[in-house]
Amino acid sequence: MSALGSGALARPRRSEVSALATLALVRIAAAGGATRADIAGDLAPLVSHKLPPAEWRRLAEREIGHILAAELASETRGRLSAADAGALRAARFLGHKGGEPRPWAELRDIALVAKGLGVEGESSSRVKVLSRLEGLRALIVQKAYGLPLRKNQPPAKLRAQLAVVALERAFGNKIKAGFGKGSALSSKAGRLLAGQLSQIPRDFGTDAKLIAHLAAEHVGAKETDLDALRLAILRQLGAALLEESRAPEAPRPAAVPRVLPPAANDIGPAALQRPKPQRPDLAEFARAVKAAARGRAEGWPGHRKAYIAHVWQAMRGLEPDWDLSEIEFKCMLAEAHRVGQLVLANADLKDKKNIKELESSAVLYKNTVWHFVRVEE
Repeated sequence: MSALGSGALARPRRSEVSALATLALVRIAAAGGATRADIAGDLAPLVSHKLPPAEWRRLAEREIGHILAAELASETRGRLSAADAGALRAARFLGHKGGEPRPWAELRDIALVAKGLGVEGESSSRVKVLSRLEGLRALIVQKAYGLPLRKNQPPAKLRAQLAVVALERAFGNKIKAGFGKGSALSSKAGRLLAGQLSQIPRDFGTDAKLIAHLAAEHVGAKETDLDALRLAILRQLGAALLEESRAPEAPRPAAVPRVLPPAANDIGPAALQRPKPQRPDLAEFARAVKAAARGRAEGWPGHRKAYIAHVWQAMRGLEPDWDLSEIEFKCMLAEAHRVGQLVLANADLKDKKNIKELESSAVLYKNTVWHFVRVEE
């Protein structure tokens, strides 16, 4: 027999311990260690949507065996404690630099949530905001839409940034919007525009509700409270670690197509197959708007203009593939006006005959309300 011995041959190398075993190590490395029942029970919420309880317990036992065989932890009287190498591996997984063992509740609610959001490498002060509902919602939204990761941002500032993202999407991400980071829009217009980022666009009433909904929607949470958001993030993390831990040669069940629930205004399955909108760039948008306005203009030569509401109705029929909402159209108009691609005008004189057209045409931008698209002769 080789001097290595049969036991050494069976021992997994530490580098080969799976991602799921590393998650179990995080629980073992918590203050006070953990029993096998602690590991199975405390980590079950992360995988219960993917595995039945009996299969998860069997898998947890297997991973604990691998951890012990790799000498990353030891077991005494039914309680597991992390070895120095195991504690270091768990700390690196969480983006920590070591230090005293932390309580499991803190590791679960802060460190693992940060890992699930991909911000485990951020400073401790930035990650600490995850302990608060508003901080967690804000960080989810910032990560989801590529916004700067800044702590303690008020909902109004986040809403303004989200409005810019929504405007850029309206233009098919072919421009980088520059209207003062969304601050040039009124709070209601900005919120309506940012609401277009939702799977079911609507006016959420307040900036806080807008951010709460977008955060829950992004992580797949059924509710918008702190526990629901955390659980949704941890489940996404658990699913990713399960997938990463699969043996390459292990047979996998056939993939089941994921069907999203229909939106409230969907008629049936055909609505799920809606083609992706073909959004215009800024120059294309401006050309189409001016062409539509030319056919609906009123006034005398050199002073012809068209109600924005009339242009909007025309554009819906002329460019159905753009699939624009009214708030997107109006905010795109404001951006095109800002950069000089077209010219908007306001109503100097108002009378009762045209009040309906004026109200439906109104585009509030900075301190001005626009009502018309000016037509070039």
